[in-house]
Amino acid sequence: MNYDPTLLSYFWHASIVVKCVMLLLISASIFSWTYILQRSFYLSDMNKATKQFEHHFWSGDDLSRLYAESSQPKRTIDGAEAIFRSGFKEFLRFRKPTGTHAPLEVVIDNTKRAMRAAQMREQEKMEQHLPFLAIIGSTSPYIGLFGTVWGIMQAFRALANVQQATISMVAPGIAEALIATALGLFAAIPAVIAYNRLMTTIGQLMSRFDAFQEEFTNILIRQSHTPIKLEVVE
Repeated sequence: MNYDPTLLSYFWHASIVVKCVMLLLISASIFSWTYILQRSFYLSDMNKATKQFEHHFWSGDDLSRLYAESSQPKRTIDGAEAIFRSGFKEFLRFRKPTGTHAPLEVVIDNTKRAMRAAQMREQEKMEQHLPFLAIIGSTSPYIGLFGTVWGIMQAFRALANVQQATISMVAPGIAEALIATALGLFAAIPAVIAYNRLMTTIGQLMSRFDAFQEEFTNILIRQSHTPIKLEVVE
């Protein structure tokens, strides 16, 4: 019997269970690559935005001016700028002439808590869809292995009705089954690599955010006795 050894022919000749496994893995791979590209571009943009803001921050620009720019309506802020805005906004609550005068320790503690909350929100945005990549990376090989085992079982069951079995009779069925394992690895390997790489990038950004918080806190302590004139944009 002539057998066309192509992936499409393997798919059409496979059993319904193996076909479902293949379709599931192909769909998982498509979604995985979509999230990989989307997260990569997003983290790249956040990294650029953070570098740009840090450049303005350390260039000597007035903090009140930076805060006023970040408070403009319909302006999306991410990364270190979002942390700065939350911290400075909390700091200004205690520096208003009509505000309640609190000890410096209380002001700094509240400012730190506001920045930590903002950082957690930024981390949540950065890690969006990454659990899906982790699931794909950990489960796809097993799903593919299930399809392979099922296909081999069906191939050997078909041999039970044959008096004289040859390698040409069983090879196509085994090949069809092994395609499921190959698809599982094809979906899992990029997901695992991308997950580790993206988590490393997020870890680096989080370290930069931590360092920025400490440096910004020191600046606020030094300027705590300096009057700030600012019309806060509500």
